[in-house]
Amino acid sequence: MDKVTLIEYDKIYKNFIDEKYLHDGHDEYYYRNLQVKKPTNGWRHLSSDEVAQLVRNSNTATNWDDIWVTDEFDPIMIRNNRFFGMVRIGRVKCEVLQYHDLRVPVGITDSSIISCDIGDNVAIHDVHYMANYIVGDNCILFNIQEICTTDHSKFGNGIIKEGEAENVRITLEVMNEAGGRSILPFDGMITSDAYLWAKYADDKKLQQRLKEITQNSFDNHRGYYGTIGESCVIKNSWILKDVKVGPYCYIKGASKLKNVTINSSEAEPTQIGEGVILVNGITGYGCRIFYSAVATRFVLGDNCSLKYGARLIHSVMGDNSTISCCEVLNNLIFPSHEQHHNNSFLISACIMGQSNMAAGATIGSNHNSRAADGEIVASRGFWPGLCSSVKHSSRFASFTILSKADYPNELNIKLPFSLVNNNTKNNELEVMPAYWWMYNMYAMARNTSKYQSRDKRKRKIQNIEFETFAPDTMEETIAARKLLEVWTAKAHLIKSKVDFTEYKNKELRQIGQNLLINQPEYVDSLEVFGEGMEKGKRKVRILKPRKAYNAYGEMILYYAVKNIINYLDENKENSIEKLNNMFEGKRLREWINLGGQMMPNEYVEQLRNDINEGVLNTWDEIHQRYNELWENYQQEKLRHSYLSLLYLLQTDNLSQEAWNETLDKAVEIQQFICNQVYESRKKDYENPYRNATFRNEEEKIAVIGTIDETSFVKQVKEETEQFVAHVKEIRG
Repeated sequence: MDKVTLIEYDKIYKNFIDEKYLHDGHDEYYYRNLQVKKPTNGWRHLSSDEVAQLVRNSNTATNWDDIWVTDEFDPIMIRNNRFFGMVRIGRVKCEVLQYHDLRVPVGITDSSIISCDIGDNVAIHDVHYMANYIVGDNCILFNIQEICTTDHSKFGNGIIKEGEAENVRITLEVMNEAGGRSILPFDGMITSDAYLWAKYADDKKLQQRLKEITQNSFDNHRGYYGTIGESCVIKNSWILKDVKVGPYCYIKGASKLKNVTINSSEAEPTQIGEGVILVNGITGYGCRIFYSAVATRFVLGDNCSLKYGARLIHSVMGDNSTISCCEVLNNLIFPSHEQHHNNSFLISACIMGQSNMAAGATIGSNHNSRAADGEIVASRGFWPGLCSSVKHSSRFASFTILSKADYPNELNIKLPFSLVNNNTKNNELEVMPAYWWMYNMYAMARNTSKYQSRDKRKRKIQNIEFETFAPDTMEETIAARKLLEVWTAKAHLIKSKVDFTEYKNKELRQIGQNLLINQPEYVDSLEVFGEGMEKGKRKVRILKPRKAYNAYGEMILYYAVKNIINYLDENKENSIEKLNNMFEGKRLREWINLGGQMMPNEYVEQLRNDINEGVLNTWDEIHQRYNELWENYQQEKLRHSYLSLLYLLQTDNLSQEAWNETLDKAVEIQQFICNQVYESRKKDYENPYRNATFRNEEEKIAVIGTIDETSFVKQVKEETEQFVAHVKEIRG
């Protein structure tokens, strides 16, 4: 523990930077002066009359010659302060700043100011200790205990300053408690960066290059001041140390902000509320952090909320996400994550977005191994139910729903859009593939528009795929159909008392496909069991495999047709015949969800290689590559859609006749979606237990309306009518 020591009086403002770190004739104000915006007419010394007035107002200074002001300076507004070192003060007139119901006069009162630059029209009142800060115009600083900057400030970035040891560098141990996936936080980090860094931990050259790029992104010289952007309001707060605050930020009642960058702008202001503690991290634009939330060693994306006592530790949280009332430790979370219920835990996981953690869900804090080095990987749309408990290490396909249960063993759920249930009575794990499509269409159809509407970002740096049906989910769907074919064939051979080990996988698939398509009633009589989805010896029962198989096929067809139609609408000169020539070759089967942005694996490999070989040398260049790939993504998705359709139809070429038949099938699917959206929502309205709380039908309608008034039901109905009419137009 450090001791309290006595030093010379003038050291309170002198020697901010140790002399051994001053280079090229620089003084301790060199970097401060680079940061400051000079007034139009410059600063000037105080007049003797102004000094006299300041003294009468109970102000003191170590040297009045070190106090600089502008031409517009009213000393009446400066009262009962202590000034140390060089302090430069912008425009001060007899005026008032107002923010909400708070009205305070421009000027400085009852404060201690050490070596600071203060902008125009600033109100500083009851700031007990303020050192080495640059304050922008039109700011209010009211009732703050301590706000200061050290000479080695890094503002949350994972760098080290000149003369510092490597062990002071801030790292984030994401995805794994054991620390094998360390990354360095930096201002501007997005989830694509974090995943690229953490996932490819075995690429040692990449790890070193990303560390070098991050270190080189910031000046390692000492002496930079903390900054508070224009039009900020900071009030009733305790400690702000080594904090960089963006413009238009509102901070009220914060407990401790230390070594952080708080990004904010007029278009996307960030707000930080009562009892908040933020240490060693980066906060994105437009964030809302309230009510005793705690974050340490973190990166928050844009438009994120952290509130109601949430604890975020060693984690990256993607754009448009909300975390409340819970503990989140050692995680990498992609955009559009919701975790706003009490007593949920998310430990050592990579959650790939569009996810929702229910109350009491315990994801990953239980171990079946002797070491705390397990991981959870959940693709998009992960939704564990109330009080569900999942062990390390487990993996989940896209849009997996877990029913309420304590899952005793590690899981590897390979079937997307599934409902998973732990049947304790029969001691089986049950998996219903394509559950969303068959029984939860309202939620499934609403998914894309829901997350698009919640995207309030003004500056969209992280590219995000919001569509439920995209190359990543469709590749999982195609793989799931193949698994169902194999498992159905094995169930048939076991029932027929034939040794299936003599069959090759391709032969099993052919048998299963024939049964699933041509013998539906027989398949329904089979007991189909999955393989490789749970550690242990108990059975994994596949529920409704035939219906799921057909549902998966409908999803693939619907995905393909929608994308092809959109392309043909935008490119009238093209046709199905031309598409046959455009998209020759094999379908790209391995797609990477890189922080919310989809890209083929071969592009990720090229990206890694270009970083390793020095083609990409800054994070800006890496982000530009992301954007270039995003610009090409729609074409890549179209190609994938078209080749997926050829796979489904088992053809190498799509004739106009086959296309017309496919369009007819797509119309049937769209009408099915419309009907299922209505029917799945209708269940809520007809639920007798739900109706039991109302006196009569009139009261129910007054409270929840009618099903026909439901905005999304109406939206899907309109979209269906438009789609049917458009297909009719296409077919002529």
